[in-house]
Amino acid sequence: MIENVLSTIEENKMFDRGDKVIVAVSGGPDSICLLHILHVLKKRLGITLYAAHVNHCLRGEEGDEDEKYVKKICESLSIEVKSLKINVDLIAKEKKISCESAGREVRYNFFQQLKENLKAQKIAIAHNANDQAETVLMRIMRGTGLQGLTGINPIRDNIFVRPLIRTTRDEIEKYCDNNNLQPRIDRTNLETIYSRNKIRLELIPYIQDNFNRDIITALNRLSDIIKIDNDYLNYISRERFKKYCEIKTQKVIIFKEAFMEDKAVLVRIIRMSLEAVEGNLKDIEKIHISSIMDVQKCSTGKKIMLPHNLVALNDYENIVVKKYMEKSEKNCEVQYELQMGFNDISDIKSKIYINLTELKDYKYHKISRFVQHFDYDKIKGRITLRNRRKGDKFIPLGMIGSKKLKSLFIDLKISKDKRDKIPLICFGDNIAWIVGYRISELFKVDKNTKNILAIKFESEEL
Repeated sequence: MIENVLSTIEENKMFDRGDKVIVAVSGGPDSICLLHILHVLKKRLGITLYAAHVNHCLRGEEGDEDEKYVKKICESLSIEVKSLKINVDLIAKEKKISCESAGREVRYNFFQQLKENLKAQKIAIAHNANDQAETVLMRIMRGTGLQGLTGINPIRDNIFVRPLIRTTRDEIEKYCDNNNLQPRIDRTNLETIYSRNKIRLELIPYIQDNFNRDIITALNRLSDIIKIDNDYLNYISRERFKKYCEIKTQKVIIFKEAFMEDKAVLVRIIRMSLEAVEGNLKDIEKIHISSIMDVQKCSTGKKIMLPHNLVALNDYENIVVKKYMEKSEKNCEVQYELQMGFNDISDIKSKIYINLTELKDYKYHKISRFVQHFDYDKIKGRITLRNRRKGDKFIPLGMIGSKKLKSLFIDLKISKDKRDKIPLICFGDNIAWIVGYRISELFKVDKNTKNILAIKFESEEL
């Protein structure tokens, strides 16, 4: 068995020599087996072990005895143990979550804190092959996709490692017996009031007796096979995400070309976009992904609300995923007077460079979306930077008459929520440059130009 665990460790590259490893130890057969095996292998692996135990205060004296047992066995193995005693039931009531969720939150917060304090690299968790099978069955019954069928990963975030993930519970119990470890038994694991316990105590034995004696191995094999396919799809989808999506501050733009991809890839692109904005995919279900696909087929401006105050907005067939922000009754008008030279507008995270040059001394620099040249002698009044205002008009380069700024934004397919954020460079009362889009006919450089005003605009927001 030890060699099989070692094979799992080496195959998944769980440890590097010199790693400090915190082992989560409840006192039950799984965690005690893990602790003992890593103790046996520590010299071969070149690792240092610590143990972490949490007393949830849910089982009274039994919980206290678990804590004493863990400390005793760690002492016998010369392993330093860190323990935490905390009332999980009270935390669950305060946060209005289940005891199971509260316990998991407490444990992982404790492990992470220990990791920082001890400057450890890895946290070892005692999930085994039976846990894997139970997880896959639970997710099948909930209607999971490929990602869910991959079950419990051997490594998560390059921190949490599961050396026993290919070891069955029977093998673990036999190892404990052979080494006279005498682990503690949590009697709550024998109660069928929990779904996982029902699967463990009733469903799996029924399948073993009536359909497949080797169901644990079969479900683990299913997980391994699906993981190979899922990893490939995720790889392809990440490449497409880079190609078709743009990450900005608190939002992701999914360009319309992404919606031409195969549905399996598109679903993953959307999920990656949601995760990029929110940080996780909690409460995101198939119906939400389908709704985003439907919105993309609708008209510009159509949007749907998603869990965690997220919104998906159709922006000329592109989809913008972002946090929903309540609109103020009136958009705030901003205006800044600009000077020659360098202007740092920290409020909008922008830098503006303005330089005046006589034509005879002018060295031509290529214009771009954010670099433009103007005839200085045509400028009357102050040079200012502002956002749009109701009734704004503009004479685009090449046109004789003026055009409403709103109409121009519609022609340029600029979404409503973006229009107020587009900077306008003004000379006096006239808009000279819609930054990033158009310059005015009024101030263009022509054959009669003698002095050139060059403006360069830099911004984190554009």
